[in-house]
Amino acid sequence: MTKLTDFSTLQIKLASPEVIKSWSHGEILKPETINYRTLKPEKDGLFCERIFGPTKDWECYCGKYKRIRYRGIICDKCGVEVTQSRVRRERMGHINLACPVAHIWFFKGAPSHLSLILNISPRNLAGVIYFAKYLVIEVDKDLKKSTLANLDRQFTDKIKELDNQLKLDIKTAETAQAQTVKDIKAKIKAKEQAEMAVNEASLKTKRALASFREILVNEKETAKEIFATVKDLVKRVHPHTVLSEEEYLKLLDYNAGDFTTVGMGAEAILELIKKIDFDKLTVQYRLDVQNYSGQRQIKAIKCLRILESFHKVGIDPAWMITTVLPVIPPDLRPMVQLSGGHFASSDINDLYRRVINRNNRLKHLMNLGAPEIILRNEKRMLQEAVDTLIDSSQARATRRRGVKELRSLADMLRGKQGRFRQNLLGKRVDYSGRSVIVVGPELNLNQAGIPKQMALEIFKPYVLRELINRGLAPNVKSAKNVLDRRPPEVFDILEDVIKDHPILLNRAPTLHKLGIQAFFPVLVEGNAIHLHPCVCAGYNADFDGDQMAVHVPLSKDAMKESIEFMMPKHNLLKPADGSPVTLPNKQMALGIYYFTSVNNHLSVDSTIFSSEKEAILAYQSQVINSRQLIKIRMDKAIIDTTVGRILFNQALPASLRFINHPVKASDIKALIKKAIAVCTPDETVKLIDDLKNFGFNAVTLSG
Repeated sequence: MTKLTDFSTLQIKLASPEVIKSWSHGEILKPETINYRTLKPEKDGLFCERIFGPTKDWECYCGKYKRIRYRGIICDKCGVEVTQSRVRRERMGHINLACPVAHIWFFKGAPSHLSLILNISPRNLAGVIYFAKYLVIEVDKDLKKSTLANLDRQFTDKIKELDNQLKLDIKTAETAQAQTVKDIKAKIKAKEQAEMAVNEASLKTKRALASFREILVNEKETAKEIFATVKDLVKRVHPHTVLSEEEYLKLLDYNAGDFTTVGMGAEAILELIKKIDFDKLTVQYRLDVQNYSGQRQIKAIKCLRILESFHKVGIDPAWMITTVLPVIPPDLRPMVQLSGGHFASSDINDLYRRVINRNNRLKHLMNLGAPEIILRNEKRMLQEAVDTLIDSSQARATRRRGVKELRSLADMLRGKQGRFRQNLLGKRVDYSGRSVIVVGPELNLNQAGIPKQMALEIFKPYVLRELINRGLAPNVKSAKNVLDRRPPEVFDILEDVIKDHPILLNRAPTLHKLGIQAFFPVLVEGNAIHLHPCVCAGYNADFDGDQMAVHVPLSKDAMKESIEFMMPKHNLLKPADGSPVTLPNKQMALGIYYFTSVNNHLSVDSTIFSSEKEAILAYQSQVINSRQLIKIRMDKAIIDTTVGRILFNQALPASLRFINHPVKASDIKALIKKAIAVCTPDETVKLIDDLKNFGFNAVTLSG
C-alpha cells in the first residue's frame, strides 16, 4: 500500500498524444449529445455509451444484454460493454485534430514557455499561431547568398533599364523638337516670329528633359531604397525569424523567397520545435548563465529552468502543441432534463461541440482541396475554439455582446467555486454549524457560548446514545422522537455530554493558525455564538455581523490535541512576530485607563490609610473617589496612589505588582508579555480574564 507521504505517486505534467490515446476509450466524431426523441446518447457523440459506458447499470444500449450476469460482455450489436454506469465518471474520449493546435497555457502564460524556448516575443508568437504572421522554419545558406547576388543583379539591371529609358526619352524629345522646328519654319515665313516659336519649343523640350532626368533620379533613389530594404530583410532572415505578411510578400515580389521555408500556425511551431536539439540548447544556456550578466543572464536562467524541468520529468517540448484533444468523462459535464422537456447542459459540452464542428469542417475542406486562405481561416477558428475550451479567460475576445461567457476547463478548477477549493481542499462536513457571533463578556478565555439548538444538532449522536443508556428510549428511532419533543431531560443530558468535550471555532478566511481555535462549550439562549472579547484579534473578528463555523472533534486523539494545542491559553502570541495577541483592548483598555488615571480636579485626601483594605472601604463608603490621589502605607513606606490603582493591582499576580501609573493599551500589552514570560499559562489566562472583568466594570462605572 502506498504511504500517504509518498507524493511521487501523483504527478501533474504534459501528456503526449500517445498517452492521451491510451486514456481514451474511443474517438468522438460527432458534436451531438443525446437524441431528443429517444433521450438516449447519440453514437460517436459526446455522450456515446460505446465510448464512455452504459447509462444504466448492467445494461447495454440496445437492451440485448441486461443484469449483472452479463458483466464484462461487449454487445455485438451496439458495441457497449455491460458494466456499472459509474464508469461514465472515469472513462475519457479523444478528438483527433485536423491540424496541430498550440496549448494556450504555454504560449499565453506568464512567463510564456514557448516564447522563451523559441526565443520569439509573445506578441510575434501569438501572431504566428493566429495566422497573422509567418515563421521562418529553415534557411538554405547557399540559396541565401545566391539570392543576395541576384538582388544585386536585379538592381544593376533596373538602373540600366532606367538609364536606357532616359536615353530613349531624350532621343524621342530631340526628334520631336527637330520635327517641331521644321514645321514652324514651313508655316511661319516671318523670320522673327519663327525664331520666337523655335525658342519656345526649345524651352519646352529642355523642361521636358529636365523633368525626365529628375524622374530618373527619383526612380533610382526609390529603387535603391527598395532593393536595400529587401537585401536587409533577406540578411536578417534566420530560423525563428517572424515575418509580417507585407514583408513576406515583398520577398516574393522580388523572387527572394526561395531560400527559406516559412509557415503559419501551430503547425509551423511544431515543425520548428522538432528541428531543435534541446540538449545542445541546454548546454548553450548554461554557458550564457556563466559568461553573461544582466538581462541575457536572466533570460538564460528562465529558459534553462524550463528545459531542465522538462528533461527531469521526461516531457518533450513538442507536446505543448496539441494534436490529440482529450474529452473528459460525461458525468463531469452532465446534461440534466428539466420540467417542460428542456435540458440544462454543462458549458463544457457547448465548447466541445464547437471544437468538433470546426474540426470536422476543416477536415472536409482539406479533403475538397479548398484554397489556402480558406484553410488558414478555419485553422485559426479551430485554434480559438480549443483556446476557449481550455481557458476562456486567456483566449482571444470572440464573445458577442449580450451572450453569456461559457465556463472553460480552467474555470472549473480555479477560484473559490473551482474544483480544488470547493470540493478537494475544503468540504462541507458533518457535526458542524454556523452562526453569527456576539460578544460574551461573561465567558472565561477557554469558553465559547453555543446556542442550545445548535448544540443539540451537532452533539446529536452523543445525546441519542445517552437517552438509550439512561433508559429514556429503547432504540435510536424512539430516542430521535424524544429528542424532537425537547423535554427538560434532553438539555440535562446535553449539559453532561458537552462537559470537557471541546469544540473548534473557525472564522474565514483562515490566514494563520489563530483562525481556528478550541473552546469548551457553554450553552446559551438564542441563535448566536458567544465569543470571548479577548480572542477577537486572533480571528480578526468584530461583532458587526461576522459569522463563525463550529466543528466537533470526534475521536479521543482529536479531542486531546484540541485541548493540548488549540486552546486560547496555548495561542496567546501572534505567529508572525511573537507579540501578545490575546489581550484586553477597546472598552476594556478604556476602563483600565480610566480607573488607573488621576482626576486632577480633585484635591489630595489628607488621610493616610494604613492598608489597601481600609482605602477600599473608604471608597465603598463614598468617602473618597476612585480617581482621587490618596496616601497609603505600603511595604513600610507611604506612597501616593488611587483606589482605582489599588483595585487594578489586586487583579494582578503578586509577581507583577505594584503598578502606580496610568495604564494605557501599550502598558497592558507589555504586562501580558511579561506575564507570559514569568507566570504559568493558567495564571496568564486568569490575569486576562480578571483584566477583562475589571475593564468592563470600570468602563461601566465611568459612565
